[in-house]
Amino acid sequence: MARLLAAPVLVGLALSHYERTFTWLLIAALASDILDGWIARRFKLQSRLGAMLDSAADVTTLLSAAFGIAVFHPAVWREHELAIELVLGGWIIECALALLRYGCLSSFHTYASKAAGYALGFFVATLFAISFIGWLFYLAVALSVLSTAEELLLLWQLPAWRANVRGLWWVVREAPSNRQ
Repeated sequence: MARLLAAPVLVGLALSHYERTFTWLLIAALASDILDGWIARRFKLQSRLGAMLDSAADVTTLLSAAFGIAVFHPAVWREHELAIELVLGGWIIECALALLRYGCLSSFHTYASKAAGYALGFFVATLFAISFIGWLFYLAVALSVLSTAEELLLLWQLPAWRANVRGLWWVVREAPSNRQ
């Protein structure tokens, strides 16, 4: 819930050009995502509602971070517009297709999407706190594109909503009767 509530505050901070406060709130939101997931797994507090809220918070945090990049680092946005739009466009398409298919966000939480999320989060935190690091940016973009492709294949493969599926390889390995 905190990350969902942080998103409009982050947008407001960007619009008001409070970069330092934006940076610290964004880093706190990114760190809380990691901590929240660990706590849920460690203490077996995972639920359907929690998975849905986490996915919604991931989307709003990503969009807030992208807005912050556009406001505070417009040169980075201009120089890497295609890659940024590829990541955002992939997420938007995947979210739209999940909403059409399941009536909610996918919440697959695959290993690939976790790796992409960590890489994106680390890149964004580094960009705002230190500076642009090219190899980290391209790693985050590559992992994001791969994880989005996997999630699109999962949308096609899974007829019913399921959270925390690990990845396409595990879904394909399951017996057809277990896919429901």
